[in-house]
Amino acid sequence: MKCYKFILVILVIFFQTKTLLSNQNIFNVNNIELIKKTNISNDESANMAIKKGFKELIKKILLDNDIKKMDQLSFNKIRELVLYYQVSSSIDEKKKEKLLYNIYFDKEKLHKLFYDKNIFYSEALNKELYVLPVLKKNKQLFIYNNNYFYENWNKVYKNEIVEFILPIENIEIIQNINFNKNNLLNLDLRNIFQEYTEKDLALILIDIQEKNCKIYLKTSIQGNKIDKNILLKKLDLSNQEFYENIISQTSNEIVNIIKSQNLIDIRTPSFLNTKLLVNNKNNLAELSKRLKKIDSIDDIFIQEFNKDFILIKIKYLGKLDKIIRKLEQNEIILELKNDEWSLKII
Repeated sequence: MKCYKFILVILVIFFQTKTLLSNQNIFNVNNIELIKKTNISNDESANMAIKKGFKELIKKILLDNDIKKMDQLSFNKIRELVLYYQVSSSIDEKKKEKLLYNIYFDKEKLHKLFYDKNIFYSEALNKELYVLPVLKKNKQLFIYNNNYFYENWNKVYKNEIVEFILPIENIEIIQNINFNKNNLLNLDLRNIFQEYTEKDLALILIDIQEKNCKIYLKTSIQGNKIDKNILLKKLDLSNQEFYENIISQTSNEIVNIIKSQNLIDIRTPSFLNTKLLVNNKNNLAELSKRLKKIDSIDDIFIQEFNKDFILIKIKYLGKLDKIIRKLEQNEIILELKNDEWSLKII
């Protein structure tokens, strides 16, 4: 009798998994801020927040070219993509009522939309990039001192996709760059970022000229070497505005590169057959709780179960190595022994 009750618990948990998996961080847009106006109804305010939230979502997960494909999407279609939203209010220092919305978009509906429009989306979120902007001005190189870009990069540009980490002042980096100043673009990034060789890296050479700026971007993203050249014209901008624009444009280009290396193709899912050893009743419930945090897991199927183990088929999007890393981040170990995959909860 206990065995049947246990199996019933298993079925209930896994039939609920699809619902649990729908609440994904990557498809949530939080802290949409609006000022409450007396002549606008609650529904109208919510619609404004949803429009703003959708723009932020596609900017976060789509490449620049694919963002344009969403321009013609009607608001009715956008509204249908919303799973639910939350709203809270507060009074700001000017005694105005401020509304704060958290918008939760439906993963399955977004997947169908991207499938129909043949769009890949990026799962890049909270990525770290070790970046060193080097200023070239009047034929001189400035690495740390008198380098506006090193001093102000994170003051000008911030987003939730990439955290730009600038290395602290290091005499070896100075010597390395000065020694190779005539051939800087061919310098191995590992020679500059010796302490972070396994991380994503970027060297940015910013060549300030009278009427424009030439930017040479050298990156290593997930082991792939990607270089870009950018030309920005100063036009009628002040020096301050021009420098801030250089940081913003270059950062946007880097974010787009990182997105391109983390794309998910809805049309080509993969499947993983694995075994979960059942040690106690909470084992399966805890697994479900952790799996729901992983965006690229699309569905879970029970293949076989008994009192000792459960055979599970996991449908996922993207590459297996990324799934393994995400499982590890959620304290789930995926191991391959004797040609058989098994899951273990830490």
